[in-house]
Amino acid sequence: MVVGDASLDIDTLVIGAGPGGYVAAIRAAQLGQKVLIVDKSEVGGVCLNRGCIPSKALISAAHQFEQASHASQFGVNVENVSVDFSKTQEFKNSVVKKLTGGVGSLLKGNKVEIFKGECMFINENEARVFNENESPRYRFKNCIIATGSRPIELKAFPFGGRILSSTEALELEELPKSLIVIGGGYIGAELGQMFSKFGTKVTIIEGMESILNGFDPDMTKLVAKNMQKTGVEIVTNAKAESAEQTDKDVTVKYSVNGETKEVTADYLLVTVGRRPNTDGELGLDLINIEMTDRGLIKVDHQGRTNHPHIFAIGDVVPGPALAHKASYEGKVAAEAIAGLPSVVDYKCVPAVAFTDPECSSVGLTEAQAKEQGYKAKSAKFPFAGNGRALSLNSPDGFVKIVADEETGLVLGAHIAGIEASNLIAELGLAIEMGATLEDIALTIHAHPTLGEIVAESAELVLGHPIHVVAPRK
Repeated sequence: MVVGDASLDIDTLVIGAGPGGYVAAIRAAQLGQKVLIVDKSEVGGVCLNRGCIPSKALISAAHQFEQASHASQFGVNVENVSVDFSKTQEFKNSVVKKLTGGVGSLLKGNKVEIFKGECMFINENEARVFNENESPRYRFKNCIIATGSRPIELKAFPFGGRILSSTEALELEELPKSLIVIGGGYIGAELGQMFSKFGTKVTIIEGMESILNGFDPDMTKLVAKNMQKTGVEIVTNAKAESAEQTDKDVTVKYSVNGETKEVTADYLLVTVGRRPNTDGELGLDLINIEMTDRGLIKVDHQGRTNHPHIFAIGDVVPGPALAHKASYEGKVAAEAIAGLPSVVDYKCVPAVAFTDPECSSVGLTEAQAKEQGYKAKSAKFPFAGNGRALSLNSPDGFVKIVADEETGLVLGAHIAGIEASNLIAELGLAIEMGATLEDIALTIHAHPTLGEIVAESAELVLGHPIHVVAPRK
């Protein structure tokens, strides 16, 4: 539906239709607000169209290819396994289309008006939305800014030609024979490993001591080990300096310990982070929105900016740039507008890397817990001690639970292994509800399942594990 000039007064203007914006719009509409949502691209934002969902579709396809290539381990003989990458891309696009269509239907079903175009503030209570055909002006009682972020472009490595952002990498029509990745964070690690499973020769250049900085070091070692099995070369403590491209390849110069080196590949993928979309024609400076020195919008515990009726959520505010964080903040902001006592609580925001093995984390690390004054203890139960993991031929990984030694209160959890992205939810709930190690250990987990590893890990921290030998005290 395209909004015309029939009504220029709305209750809530939502700028951005990503996982933060569309969730905020739906929740606001459910609470009785007349809502207009504006986005210049497709509903679903970067996550659904050019990020989380398409990347996971390709990662799943790469996993299927790898499994088929090694099916003989199960006694299944598969010959001449190959990839038709055009069909892989068709699968990815079909997933995206289905989900974006679903989001559009949800918005319309909740009577949220949709305008495909851009938005610019005129003053604190008015904004103009515009596209090639129209430019109506709206007065709003409240506004939620959810304009998301975009890949950081480095001056020495401008996007274009054979230098790609994650957006272009996900749209490649053919599998490259070789690929250089600058940045070994979760995006670079996920996409680099995905391409390597398809047979691409991948080199990752990372400035820190390890890839996936911020995750438990034992987790990142497992991922690095698996990457090397598919031929990924990981160069750490390295500084990328320049790139020269031809119509056939690109050469990157980098330095390690003062020594200059170079590597050539079909493409260069730059994944060094994301920049908030708070610049451009939105006009935040016109209404004097308070910002941080990193271009993020300052907000309170309900997402309010320095203007009490204007809120901001997602990648444009401080904190990790995660889709689920944006959705959570969107619901809080919509409820705050409706007068509900909702506030943000970041104690249980999970982080997930869809690498192989998957890595997930929630709550505190042992070091963070000790810094906060807890007498923390932890233990790791291996996937290799779990029947379901072995039957899936996925013995690599562990569940690590961090708890307060005096009370048994669960403070944090870190999981590396198959389905870690799903297993972390139980531990997030445990932290949110103030559960103890005994609460988890006394919960009967079905057998044989991966979930048993969570209970076994709790028992291990308590000191009485069944399926591993307890360390001597």
